[in-house]
Amino acid sequence: MKKFVNWCVELFSLSQQRRQKPAFLAAIFTLSLMAGVMFSVPAPAQVIIKTRPQPTVINQSLPPVPSRPSPTIKTRPLPTIPPAQQQTISNNQQLTELRGVWLTNVDSDVLFSTQKLTNALDRLKQLNFNVVYPAVWNWGYTLYPSRVARRVIGRSVDPTPGLRRRNMLTEAVSEGHARGLKVIPWFEFGFMAPADSQLAKRRPQWLTRKVDGSKIKKEGTHDRVWLNPFNPQVQRFIKDLIVEMVQNYDIDGIQFDDHFGLPSEYGYDRYTVALYKKEHNGKAPPRDNKNPEWVKWRADKITDFMKDVFFAIKAVDKNCIVSVAPNPQRFSYEYFLADWERWERMGLIEDLIVQIYRNDMNVFVKELQQPEVIAAKKHIPTSIGIISGLKNKHVPVQQIKAQVKQVRDRNFAGVSFFFYETLWNMSKEPSQQRVSGFRGLFSEPAKYPNLLAKSKS
Repeated sequence: MKKFVNWCVELFSLSQQRRQKPAFLAAIFTLSLMAGVMFSVPAPAQVIIKTRPQPTVINQSLPPVPSRPSPTIKTRPLPTIPPAQQQTISNNQQLTELRGVWLTNVDSDVLFSTQKLTNALDRLKQLNFNVVYPAVWNWGYTLYPSRVARRVIGRSVDPTPGLRRRNMLTEAVSEGHARGLKVIPWFEFGFMAPADSQLAKRRPQWLTRKVDGSKIKKEGTHDRVWLNPFNPQVQRFIKDLIVEMVQNYDIDGIQFDDHFGLPSEYGYDRYTVALYKKEHNGKAPPRDNKNPEWVKWRADKITDFMKDVFFAIKAVDKNCIVSVAPNPQRFSYEYFLADWERWERMGLIEDLIVQIYRNDMNVFVKELQQPEVIAAKKHIPTSIGIISGLKNKHVPVQQIKAQVKQVRDRNFAGVSFFFYETLWNMSKEPSQQRVSGFRGLFSEPAKYPNLLAKSKS
């Protein structure tokens, strides 16, 4: 603005000196137009973000996109949320507790428009949540513009109409930070992809196989394939996606889950078999995919890659939190070769959220008491993932409240809910009842328990 005013002054002086009436009138006309525009636009929120070049969405002529279910969400009008009682609490006195929720594009349209996203962030802020985990890698596409994705997949962003002409991640970061929310993108699909995706079609040599040579694994009604996490080309692609995100966005962290492993029935592709033989004097891998040595060999390789990714992230931004949200250790290790207990011991996890999606309270509590969970809680912020419902699964708010109490009674760092749409939208209970339940759980604001807070200050 200062440069603009100086320009006008110089132009006015020049018009006086040269008595060029047209130049003088042009300056007055331009100034009036600019002033009108500036004073008619509300001042933006003061958000400080890293000034990094943002990838651009590039229009492309590509083959038709495989059909996939598009969520049709009947959004209930949210009841008026009464303002919380104003209290004067110093930063030192304020409660510290992780209060998160996952935002996904499966059975949810919260990420498909700027308005829906900002409305969701407003609601979460009003209810004293402090961190969101928006999905950014799903269905074989990035949900934000990516040059890496365009190079490998042929598309820079998910072609869904609500995503392809905007940068959802830029909006989530800027709008989330403006409301005091941490934003930690969730790398949801990991090494998994739809069988009919452009990624699977363009890079068939990257796919791993089962012992019978098949590639497809059913996930509900959907056919999935898995990228080979032991293949250097696959590793480079995944790592490039992650590093690109850390470089280009002011994210608070990045989150992985079991999909950053591999279902244990896989690993019989040509590359992996050759690698195993090379390290075992020509001996082929066991045909029993649960063979302990075969499980450990593959899990150790995935751990090596996790370590590589961790240090690649830290090389770009040492304050970017590496978060992991796995299933309980036994399931993660045996079924997904994800040895998160070892990752935690190696210092590769800075924020752990164990998904304990159980209805039976006795089973829920038992998982809270597992030795690896208790050990992790002594080292890093360890929270519990609680299911708030699924598309066809109602979870009563009383069950949610009871599980949160069990978590708090054992001094965990906090809770995160899967998933946003079921907090009050997809539920058999009235929205007002659900909202009141969460208002009761989070009656006061709380600070996010950041392990790296000291290094940032």
